[in-house]
Amino acid sequence: MRRRLISSTLAVVLVVIAVFGVSLVIVETRTISNSAQESVDSEALRLVSIVEPKVLERERVDAEALAEQIGPDRYALIRIPAAAPIEIGERPSGSVIRATATGEQGESVTVEESRATVTREVGRTLMIIGAVALLAVVAAVLLAVRQANRLASPLTDLAETAERLGSGDPRPRHRRYGVPELDRVADVLDSSAERIARMLTAERRLAADASHQLRTPLTALSMRLEEISVTDDPETVKEEATIALAQVERLTDVVQRLLTNSRDPRTGSAVAFDLDEVVKQQIEEWRPAYRSAGRAIVCSGKHGLQAVGTPGAVAQVLAALIENSLMHGGGTVALRTRVTGNQAVIEVTDEGPGVPADLGARIFERTISGRNSTGIGLAVARDLAEADGGRLELLQQQPPVFALFLSREARRLKDRTDRADRGDRADRSGEHERPIR
Repeated sequence: MRRRLISSTLAVVLVVIAVFGVSLVIVETRTISNSAQESVDSEALRLVSIVEPKVLERERVDAEALAEQIGPDRYALIRIPAAAPIEIGERPSGSVIRATATGEQGESVTVEESRATVTREVGRTLMIIGAVALLAVVAAVLLAVRQANRLASPLTDLAETAERLGSGDPRPRHRRYGVPELDRVADVLDSSAERIARMLTAERRLAADASHQLRTPLTALSMRLEEISVTDDPETVKEEATIALAQVERLTDVVQRLLTNSRDPRTGSAVAFDLDEVVKQQIEEWRPAYRSAGRAIVCSGKHGLQAVGTPGAVAQVLAALIENSLMHGGGTVALRTRVTGNQAVIEVTDEGPGVPADLGARIFERTISGRNSTGIGLAVARDLAEADGGRLELLQQQPPVFALFLSREARRLKDRTDRADRGDRADRSGEHERPIR
């Protein structure tokens, strides 16, 4: 592209020089020739005006005096009636410029000048025009190179940006080049890079959430299947199979919620449900794991509570808190239900060392973990709680107390969700991802 730009610019300049240069040479040549002819004519008339008074007064015409009146490169022939011709200067050879003037007494003056003088003047003019044309060509080449670099370098840079996008590097470069058309292309590429970055982030987040959220149900399901495989009691097989089917249904619900939240994290299908059933189901599901670890899991508090939310989502939130206590806590894990205002609260606590002081404010941020875990569970749990209009908080660090707040009134939940959709949707879309302990 650089070569084409330079060649095209140089071609335009050469055409312009050829058109205007030839015209200028022709005009200057004619101007110089006409000027030389006019000068010779003027010289002849001037000599006649000098000779004529002397002829009228019958005075002698002094050739030496007249020689001082003409140029050194010119020749003059003066003819006076009844007198010998007078020659001044050396007569030029070859082509000459000639002018003749005649006085009233019959005298005549012929002035000649060699055309070589005109040729030399034309040559000097051509050299000047040629030098100017050469400077114009050099300037045009430099300008073409600069312009070509100005246009070609941004295009090369944009091509590298597009190649980076194709290779999976969606970072925008935010470079601008001072050329509106190229800056427009750069804007589009940066916008595409940002969109691709958001898509990749959402895909990675979905993959991480799915792997984390599906791990526990799959583990529980495998444990049930192992129980079935090692027992010969039909009743036990039937009981374990029924529990396994229920876990498969919950697993399906987990997948559905992950897919739904990946499209819109606020599309919760909240309904009124019995909180005791969800708590009881989670305790039964996790009791074997705690028994294997030599620990206990118990529940207490107010019974018969009705809460508004998605039972599957609430179960996933409790599962994340219970698993968190199993991995990072110690002693007995207690689930306690209570009422505060118009909200039902489920608290999960254990007898472990608690949450480190430096992690307290960041415990729900994604990838934040006190030990070698994924740092995803609590972040996903908070998202699930907020999707149904609830909230998940750390009430106490030592011993750790996590609390899930759920509304007890469907109307109040709907009003809060509508306000959140109207006021927080833009902030939610740009919020940094929250990471687990």
